[in-house]
Amino acid sequence: MDLGKIEQFRNRTIRIYKKLDKKKVLLVLGIFSFVSAGIYSTFQKNQRDNLSASLVTEVELGALPIYSPNTKFGFAIDTFQVSEGIIKSGQFFADILQDHNIDYASIDKLVKNSEETFNVGRLIAGKPYTVLAKDSTQKANYLIYEPNALEYIVFDLEKLEAEKVVRPIEIEQKQSAGIIQDNLWNTMVDNGMSLELASKMEDALQWSIDFHRVQKGDRFKLVYDEKFVDGKSVGVSEVYAAYYKSGEDEFHAIYYDSEDIEKAGYYDLEGRPMNKGFLKSPLKSFRISSSYNLRRFHPVLKRVKAHLGTDYAAPYGTPIHAVGNGVVVKAGYTKGNGRYVKIKHDDTYQTQYLHMQRFAKGMKVGKLVKQNEVIGYVGSTGLATGPHVCFRFWKNGKQVNHRALKFPPAQPLPEEDMANFVSIRDGYLKQLEALTFKTVAATTVAEKEVSTTIVGNP
Repeated sequence: MDLGKIEQFRNRTIRIYKKLDKKKVLLVLGIFSFVSAGIYSTFQKNQRDNLSASLVTEVELGALPIYSPNTKFGFAIDTFQVSEGIIKSGQFFADILQDHNIDYASIDKLVKNSEETFNVGRLIAGKPYTVLAKDSTQKANYLIYEPNALEYIVFDLEKLEAEKVVRPIEIEQKQSAGIIQDNLWNTMVDNGMSLELASKMEDALQWSIDFHRVQKGDRFKLVYDEKFVDGKSVGVSEVYAAYYKSGEDEFHAIYYDSEDIEKAGYYDLEGRPMNKGFLKSPLKSFRISSSYNLRRFHPVLKRVKAHLGTDYAAPYGTPIHAVGNGVVVKAGYTKGNGRYVKIKHDDTYQTQYLHMQRFAKGMKVGKLVKQNEVIGYVGSTGLATGPHVCFRFWKNGKQVNHRALKFPPAQPLPEEDMANFVSIRDGYLKQLEALTFKTVAATTVAEKEVSTTIVGNP
């Protein structure tokens, strides 16, 4: 502290005082004298005690400690009595509030006022809630319910209204790579990647790879966006580039985000749309229980009977997807097929899906369906020993083994889009090529963060 500056400031104040009405400034000067005397006394004491300069500066007003309250859900949480809980099975909204001194009339009004924001009848067992009260012996002030990681609902128990708050989401563009040791899903989990990322990679490459026939040593690389809330991952938003190598075969999928919604989607390196072919299978998750076989022994009929399809076993209710665009030509029931749907894709190809538990809503003859659209659900109707879909594929009126077919490539993007696509493609290829595989325990992975953006509420 500079004692000379204090003297200068006091002298300047005295000069101003002489020019002004003494009665108007007498009180101000008295306060200043009291404060400056205290500072001067402190300064003298510090000098006598020979304190270090760092301690001396702590008496300055700017160095006084500032209290920073602990905030959560937008509240200074330390100013409330906090009660936290988990929604129990069979527990109702009113049960929680009545436990915190909210009368039923107020609850009824709050429920009605909150209808457009949140339906309190949709509380999910296992989800957390927090009650805030200024005085735990009186009515609670707020109830906060967290239906998911991305948002929460604030119920104001005084105003009897509700507000939905979307948490700020941090998006990181990431790069990952791995080598299959057991299967794709285990490799992902073992190396800290999510099952959602595995599913997104399947979506990107589903026209090229049958992910239930992967082999040990297969390699993959990805560029994708991962979402975070408060530092915790809450999912994968987009996969922008995917690479997969199996043996000598290499496959790429590059996402092209066009303003023309018909053009937006995944393309190969030559700019050919990948969704113009057929999906490798009608299910996302399955195991092949029986392959196309002209000499198969039928498990129900107990005799040799050609199996002209591929059986994909999966739990009851698993969604069945159309492998390509087309029109439904049959949707019905027979003793052998059970509930089934047949789709005509063009003059060359047709597909059939047997033993459904039930049809998707609106599934009937004449309905136009799109590739990947859900057309029904796995069951065991007809001649079936367990839940599965028997998938059959026709080419020029003859049933064939679809897993052995090679389809001609689609036409590439029009010339006016190619320059933009090539620029995007080359950028992602540089990121993929920069990835190397590093051994981690029994598996391999490479990963690095590229960039971060924030979306949602500030």
